[in-house]
Amino acid sequence: MSCSAMVRFRPVQAGAALTLTLALLSPWEVTAQTGGDWDPQAILAAKHWVRPPEPIQEAVLAPRYLNANLTSPSPDGAWFAETTGDGPVTMDRFSRPFDELGGLFIDVQGNRHRNLTIRSSAGIALVSSRDGSRVEIRIPEGARVSNATWSPDGSQIAFFVHTDAATHIHVADPTTGRARQVTRTPVLATLVTEFQWTADGREIATVLVPADRSPRPQASRVPAGPQVKQTMEGENMLRTYASLMATPHDEALLEWHGTGQLVTVNVENRRETRIGGPTMVWSLDFAADGQYAMVESLQQPFSYIVPVGSFGRVTEIWDRGGNVLAQVSEREMSVGLDGNLPSAPGVGGSEEAAEKRQVSWREDGQGLTFLQQEPAPEDEEEPESGQEEEGRNGRKDRVMQWLPPFDEESLSVVYENGSRMSTHRFSPDYSILFAAEGRGSTTHEFVVFLDDPETRHTLFRYNRDDFYENPGSLVMTGGSLPSGGFFRGGGSAGGTVLVSEDGEHAFLYGTQYSEDPLEEAPSSFLDRVALRTGEKERVFEGENDETYEALASILDVDEGEFVVSRESPTQVPQYYRRTGDALVQLTENVDYTPDITNAPRHRFVVTRPDGFRFLVNVTLPQDYEEGTRLPAMFWFYPREYTDQESYDERGRTYNKNAFQNFGTRSIEYLIRLGYAVVEPDAPIVGDEGQMNNNYEHDLRNNLAVVIDSLDARGIIDRGRLGLGGHSYGAFSTLNAMVHTPFFKAGIAGDGNYNRTFTPLRFQSERRIFWDAKDVYLGMSPFMFADELTGAVLLYHGLHDQNVGTAPEHSPRLFHALNGLGKDAAMYLYPFEDHGPATRETLLDLWARWTAWLHLHLGDPRSENTVTQDGAGLN
Repeated sequence: MSCSAMVRFRPVQAGAALTLTLALLSPWEVTAQTGGDWDPQAILAAKHWVRPPEPIQEAVLAPRYLNANLTSPSPDGAWFAETTGDGPVTMDRFSRPFDELGGLFIDVQGNRHRNLTIRSSAGIALVSSRDGSRVEIRIPEGARVSNATWSPDGSQIAFFVHTDAATHIHVADPTTGRARQVTRTPVLATLVTEFQWTADGREIATVLVPADRSPRPQASRVPAGPQVKQTMEGENMLRTYASLMATPHDEALLEWHGTGQLVTVNVENRRETRIGGPTMVWSLDFAADGQYAMVESLQQPFSYIVPVGSFGRVTEIWDRGGNVLAQVSEREMSVGLDGNLPSAPGVGGSEEAAEKRQVSWREDGQGLTFLQQEPAPEDEEEPESGQEEEGRNGRKDRVMQWLPPFDEESLSVVYENGSRMSTHRFSPDYSILFAAEGRGSTTHEFVVFLDDPETRHTLFRYNRDDFYENPGSLVMTGGSLPSGGFFRGGGSAGGTVLVSEDGEHAFLYGTQYSEDPLEEAPSSFLDRVALRTGEKERVFEGENDETYEALASILDVDEGEFVVSRESPTQVPQYYRRTGDALVQLTENVDYTPDITNAPRHRFVVTRPDGFRFLVNVTLPQDYEEGTRLPAMFWFYPREYTDQESYDERGRTYNKNAFQNFGTRSIEYLIRLGYAVVEPDAPIVGDEGQMNNNYEHDLRNNLAVVIDSLDARGIIDRGRLGLGGHSYGAFSTLNAMVHTPFFKAGIAGDGNYNRTFTPLRFQSERRIFWDAKDVYLGMSPFMFADELTGAVLLYHGLHDQNVGTAPEHSPRLFHALNGLGKDAAMYLYPFEDHGPATRETLLDLWARWTAWLHLHLGDPRSENTVTQDGAGLN
């Protein structure tokens, strides 16, 4: 197809207002002034934003962000906080000036992390857990909001308000929605991007822009010297970080952006109390009484070879006067040598930090709690790998309490265990300890009544190999439930566990999976477990016949009052208040793309010639007639496995009753234009550490068996196939197109196409280039660019921060393809990271995708647009 007539566009420059963006012509509406035919080549050549066919645009911009997700309950259970969106971020906000400093991105004008500017919300709504009624929080016109945080008693909710010039903290009354600003000085939300209520709800701790702040450092027009990097002694297996600091000016900027004033703000009178002097606060954690704080500070020197997150940090205990009372941990800069890896404060990393584990404030105001293993004798041999965790070296592990003034004399042992503990938690009155220890793959969760510390009561033992015997995870106070509803261990270390009124029971929340997930859906459950015997009583079990019901929040366990979510493959998730069998609907969520929800779907297993079995998912147009062969778009992301069993394990959590959620880049939208959409698994299988030896072989065989199966079912026109993927899927798309003849069109985004650019391991590959040259080279489609079959569209975010997919990959591959006379196009999107985010980019990308497929696969609603042998369009 071609059209030589002039095509009329109404272009919009980057950063244009939303109303102008919406005025763009759809490529399906673009008409030649003399002929009226749509010309996909004109869309692909356009140098301004364009947008896709209306059916695609409607799906991409569907206001799913208006659907409520009730996961943030108030402490009293009366309300849920729900942030409300307004669609994909627009380029005018996305392109605001920012400083890039070693993986840290700062909105210069707003004195905040860039994410608070580009990922903030349009508003906050409070949803009643009683009847679903809503209270809209009043915010300043034109402002953005984030970090909605309940006060300890649930009587107030605080949140960040972001304007172009500053960030402030506001507090609202949930019953009226009235809000007021409580900070007089702007917040410095660059390193610390949240705030904290004190336990009495009277104050909020935060970091402010310091008084008498110096002007922002300016780079000299005349360079003072070269950029300098030097190797260190040893093998430093660092990753290929996209963002690193490079100059003394970068160092000055980081110190300037990061140096703030720690304060508490009185919520009633707005008085700001300074705590210490300005410093580079990385994190803060106030004691329940508000008199002490655990402050983690970023330390110099800085580095040009690792990101800011790997720089050295010191965690100290400060009093209200800013005096340092004790050092909790010191983490040296992590440069990749000697196993010196990043870690959270008090969790591990350096030898000093590992002495105190899981350090946290006690919620009863009685100082700090942490785990600490007794010192090893000087003549003790180093334990073998894994033995220390299992406690086989005989060293006792202790739960410690540290009271003010936090000196050696104020330390005391709360409990002593014969082996190393993996976590510790308490009852709300701190009379009961919940702890866990591990041996091999088995976790032992036990209870100790601290008035009888010699007696341990087993709650459960769980071997993680016994997947279907999941006991659940302990429910903590506060109303929220463990993420995923599956035992993971170690969560909420040092926190408080929800205990029954009689003090004799706790609660386990989990998800029970079936050994045949295609026949039986999972079910969520809540068990009451006796602390002294481990005996369980089921309190709640969600429906799973045709609906998946899961707990969202516990309101009153004794009265059987819960908030639950209910969904099915054709019903969008809704939230209900459940009291026994009675349900009160709290939300009115909407399925904005019911035609895609209800589209014909096939989910089946195919078998490769080597006997390996894997799943394929196919989505067809809503009006599909059986036996019709359609052009098909494949979208995939290969993963590595050691055998059939390890692959099958991934499918154990499949939920046949789940509603399928769609996003701005869901490839299923193409069914609206008449394509079949094929999403196959793509297992790469081999011995541990050597799976990629079979990468090319398995990639080819996977795709071949899927195509053969779909062809035999009469679903696809095998002469009109496209293939695409993002990131590792893009990498594999190019590999498929240089090693197989199956695809006429390819779409590859934010990929790596030359593995010599990541010579020190990638993805699951643990060998370095010099130990596996053939593998690295064989998996690099750049090396086989001359063998490309079909036409490929490349897209890449010019600010891609993903490790290993630097933006230069796409231009270098395009350069090669252009020189080799291959059919290719490339689109580089300003400011975008590893995956398009802005409204303008998303619509533009879909416009080019649809034009590319139309050009190379033909009109999906027309037959016989490909020659008999599939060689090209008529």
